[in-house]
Amino acid sequence: MKFFDLDQWDEILQTITRNKSRSLLTAFGIFWGIFMLVFLMGGSEGLRRLMASNFAGFAQNSCFLMTNTTSEAYAGLQSGREWSLELADVDRLRHGVGAIETVTPLCAKWGASFKNGNYAMNGTLKGVRADYAAIEDPHLTYGRFLTDTDERDFRKVCVLGKRVCEELFPDVDNPCGRFVSLDGIYYQVVGVTKMSSKIGVMGSAESSVLVPFTTMQRLYNWGNDVMAIGYTARRGYTVTELQPQVDHIIKKAHLISPTDTQALFSFNMEVMFRMVDNLFRGIEILVWLIGIGTLLSGAIGVSNIMMVTVRERTSEIGIRRAIGARPSNILTQIMAESIVLTIIAGLFGIAFAVLLLQGVETLTAASGHDASFQISFGMAVGAAAALTLLGGLAGLAPSFRALAIKPIDAIRDE
Repeated sequence: MKFFDLDQWDEILQTITRNKSRSLLTAFGIFWGIFMLVFLMGGSEGLRRLMASNFAGFAQNSCFLMTNTTSEAYAGLQSGREWSLELADVDRLRHGVGAIETVTPLCAKWGASFKNGNYAMNGTLKGVRADYAAIEDPHLTYGRFLTDTDERDFRKVCVLGKRVCEELFPDVDNPCGRFVSLDGIYYQVVGVTKMSSKIGVMGSAESSVLVPFTTMQRLYNWGNDVMAIGYTARRGYTVTELQPQVDHIIKKAHLISPTDTQALFSFNMEVMFRMVDNLFRGIEILVWLIGIGTLLSGAIGVSNIMMVTVRERTSEIGIRRAIGARPSNILTQIMAESIVLTIIAGLFGIAFAVLLLQGVETLTAASGHDASFQISFGMAVGAAAALTLLGGLAGLAPSFRALAIKPIDAIRDE
């Protein structure tokens, strides 16, 4: 079959449209199969990105330590004891665990009041050091992050979260250099983050304001107590590998039983990322199974209909053979009809899935979430190639059935 032979293309289309209802019902199986595959793949990838955006900025190889009441009596101390992490623990971990790359303290005040003139909101006020950026990248839109000098000089400077900036400075593009009231104390804005993650340690990043750790400790008179300690592992190590050693050092320093699993809580970002990755890997496998299964059922439908078509065209095929048509011509003709029917139905399925995914993405963006629900170009090309292959496979059995027809049998059948 010549690709640009218009007569043969016209014959293929006439054969397909000869029985419109049957062709439409057959094509629907392929349409639905490829639609399900593409839509579910694009949807699962969009959900993966949406979930990943909730952890945006966090170092995957990081962990946060927080305290809880003890659950076991130890060293003459009763269970149910309240205790706190302290600044000395930061030095203990820095010098006691060589595989730790960054270790930094955190403190926070929930429900803090933020004001700028007539604009006000409540959020989380966090005290952090400059090296906190190694654990949670602030992705600055304007200005700079906190520095060691800010902490050393107890400066009243702050970095605003994305939502805080929008609420307090709705008509200002760059608020850096301006002053805001944080719990009644004025701070100068030195930076604005663009992080939109909904998950964060001691409060989401977009609804938080970051100030120097020492400034917050002094203003709230918290002494040497810290609410959490964050750390990252050096290249070649994981925080999961370091966790037993970290727990041992902290528990030993605070007279906590080594077997007490409740007293020290670890928020392991490595585990969280792995859980999300495994979840969506499982979803992806399920999507492929559903999509391929539906596609195969559609291909079987195409093959069955083509078998019926071949049976109806027995005399036509016999006459072709009688007047000198080569077996390759018959084979190509039947397979081309199967491939064309499959590709047309499949392309409509891909287009419909892409349009629906675009609608989902628009609705998601309108609700304030940033995620792409579109399939990649490679996935679209792969789907088109799969359709061509599927159409060819669906046409194999009918094609060989057509080749088995002998001219004399076809005339006798007529």
